[in-house]
Amino acid sequence: MARISIRLKQHVGAPCVPTVQVGDEVKRGQCIAEPSGLGAKIHSSVSGKVEAINDKEIVILADDVQDKDYIKIKECDSIIDTVYEAGIVGAGGAGFPAHIKLKAEIPNGYIIANCVECEPALHHNINLLENDPGIVIRGIEYAMKATKAPKAYIAIKAKNVKAIEAINKYLSGSKNIEVKQLKDMYPMGEERAIIHAIFDKWLEPTQLPLEADCVVLNAETLSNITRAVEDRKPVIDKDITVVGKIKGGNKPHILSQVPIGTPIVDLIEDCGGIDGEYGEIIIGGPYTGKAEDLDSAVVTKMSGGAIVTIPFPKYEGPIGLLVCACGANEERLRDVASKMGAEVVAVTKCKNVVDVRGANKCKTPGDCPGQVEGIMALKKGGAKRVLISNCSDCSNTVMCCAPKMGLPVYHHTDHVFRTLDYPLTRRLPMEENK
Repeated sequence: MARISIRLKQHVGAPCVPTVQVGDEVKRGQCIAEPSGLGAKIHSSVSGKVEAINDKEIVILADDVQDKDYIKIKECDSIIDTVYEAGIVGAGGAGFPAHIKLKAEIPNGYIIANCVECEPALHHNINLLENDPGIVIRGIEYAMKATKAPKAYIAIKAKNVKAIEAINKYLSGSKNIEVKQLKDMYPMGEERAIIHAIFDKWLEPTQLPLEADCVVLNAETLSNITRAVEDRKPVIDKDITVVGKIKGGNKPHILSQVPIGTPIVDLIEDCGGIDGEYGEIIIGGPYTGKAEDLDSAVVTKMSGGAIVTIPFPKYEGPIGLLVCACGANEERLRDVASKMGAEVVAVTKCKNVVDVRGANKCKTPGDCPGQVEGIMALKKGGAKRVLISNCSDCSNTVMCCAPKMGLPVYHHTDHVFRTLDYPLTRRLPMEENK
């Protein structure tokens, strides 16, 4: 029998409160936890018996025989209530409850479908759009109806030609939903970066998309809205990309509708298993994902990817950290430095970072100033090399100055991109520098 661990915090806000007890028999689709404030309902992804409950999770011993049927959410009078009952949150990693976003009334505004799939190495959103664009586009239409938005944009990288063709074929000349093709750079999928790319307007770091009359929803979130409205399906399954140092090669494995709570180790084994010695398991994408223990990592509503990396490069010398709002925070950079064997001697922030209620925010994500001052500070602090977590443009500016100062550069994504044979985050191609 498989043990499924369903986390009580799969969203922005406080952990949910269990509505079941140890020993209860539960069915796939049954609501097993309710939000105590900001949050979203949590449903069982399997049929089985509740084995344990603690402050972090509900553990279910799954029945040997499972099927795709599920307990449907109750019929509701509105799309917003349907989305609430289904427990839909931002599936791109943020986890913000979708029913709250849809409460906005924007009769002069826009729904923006974030189909950028910003993080390199993740492919499940684009795969969904290539093969079933309608489930996303109908989600856009439901979101437009809920918010009274008369217009929508589908933001997607121009390189995803097959997906764009599938979207346009489904839209067939629709005048109120328009495709916007964006550059292939990180973090083009950040909400304020998308709004700038579409409207040529920068929101302040303290401002939300609503202040530009926009509601931004991820592609998979929109597909979950469609499933909830049309099939009364709660969020019990998740699309995910498994990739990295896996037997059979480093090409991505795109897994669709995996039961939430499934151990990540099981998915990796299903894809071939880890190929020898590895560095770490990253849950999420290369830039914003976090390293997790292989034995405890499970699929959640927010899981984007499971990446198995090669071992870290070794550098047992003094290193400086340049913290960015678009990538790893200081804690993650220190984690990477420690795994390299380096000694952190200096830390500074990207000059574009501002503190918003204790969190790092970028003034203009993806459109960044020079980093000479920060690199000089790290060198003055004794660093012989630097470890950065910057976006594509900021990394480009670092590479314009650090090597000239005799400081080799590591990016915190290097071990991931070397695993996948991707170009490292360094200098932008000349056309992106214009």
